[in-house]
Amino acid sequence: MKNIKDRFLTYVAIDTQSGNEPKQFPSTEKQRDLSKVLAEELREFGATDVSIGENANVYAKLAANCENCNAPKIGFCAHIDTSPDLPGENVRARVVENYDGRDIVLNEEESIITKVSEFPHLKNYIGHDLIVTDGTTLLGADCKAGIAIIMDMLQYFYSNPDVKHGELQFLFTSDEEVGCYGAKGFDNTKFNPDFAYTLDGGPWGEVTYECFNAADVYVTIKGTNIHPGLAKGKMKNSILIAKEFLDMLPCETPGNTQDYEGYYHAIEFHGLVELTKLKFLVRDHNRELLEVRKNRLREIAAFLNNVYGEGTVQYEINDVYNNMSEIILPKFEIVEAVQKAMRDLGTEPFSIPMRGGTDGAELSYRGIPCPNICTGGHNFHSRYEYVSIQSMEKTSKLLVEVVKSFVK
Repeated sequence: MKNIKDRFLTYVAIDTQSGNEPKQFPSTEKQRDLSKVLAEELREFGATDVSIGENANVYAKLAANCENCNAPKIGFCAHIDTSPDLPGENVRARVVENYDGRDIVLNEEESIITKVSEFPHLKNYIGHDLIVTDGTTLLGADCKAGIAIIMDMLQYFYSNPDVKHGELQFLFTSDEEVGCYGAKGFDNTKFNPDFAYTLDGGPWGEVTYECFNAADVYVTIKGTNIHPGLAKGKMKNSILIAKEFLDMLPCETPGNTQDYEGYYHAIEFHGLVELTKLKFLVRDHNRELLEVRKNRLREIAAFLNNVYGEGTVQYEINDVYNNMSEIILPKFEIVEAVQKAMRDLGTEPFSIPMRGGTDGAELSYRGIPCPNICTGGHNFHSRYEYVSIQSMEKTSKLLVEVVKSFVK
């Protein structure tokens, strides 16, 4: 049987990059390549009810092996896709054994270096074995490290049938990176635990139960084009109006905010004189403050329409997900179980407000409270992404201890 390192390296070699602005689900058919591998492995480890949904989600269950133990049904979730931000094909992963605390040269020819001065958390991994790439692609630890951890836990229970556990359920989702579409479309007749954990977090010791409230905003600005020599009083340049729109926003961007601070993130800008389109990610941990942010965008649009004519600026605001803490806090014992297991493994757990989304948010609001657990990865969505093998191994042990803790 594979160890967690070899399992992870198998997964990252499969290109599962999702596609922006999907028109179909899954957004890329190649995500099914990993779905098929996972379905076969789940069967290999004694799981039943294994299936692949139309959207490439993978479902499975492991029956309880104890009678009258009053154990809840526990779910585990991770996503199969990788971010569209960087290539996910031809990942050349390598292991930096016994990391020495110095800069890691990923690609000497292209001078791509993971520098300790830029990523000081590397100092926490001296002596660890780190998996990196050649700097031209994502690694895919987000979230294939989570998948490897879940499968390693399942392998443990398969190899140790005397260890008692309640029913375990598994969900591997598609298209998390482009809007949690796999989680939005999950089949609750196939995945219906009492609660669940997503494996989609960062450094060892992290357990997260808060995330943003989120909205995506699409802005369309219409202009009027005419020969520049005849333009006075007639031309309306949508690019310049878009610049005014951006200039009227506060400097609350991802690069200027942290912790519980929300932001406006201009993620796309496509412009010609007659038509400019923008896309914003609008985020805040406080639901009321998110509404304030959305209203500010409406007010800017109204102001510019008053200046340039009604219909110049049009917008569409779509709510994407909500802060999962509202659902998890009333059932906080599921977080406390993780915290206790971490302490038993010699680590003081910590929690941070997640500055992003997670399948756990969608699942929580579909009736399955679902905090997020660490995977040992860093620098997600970046060519400098890396993961610690030892952290993955510890998290697999953590899951085993959490499952055992609910057997009465």
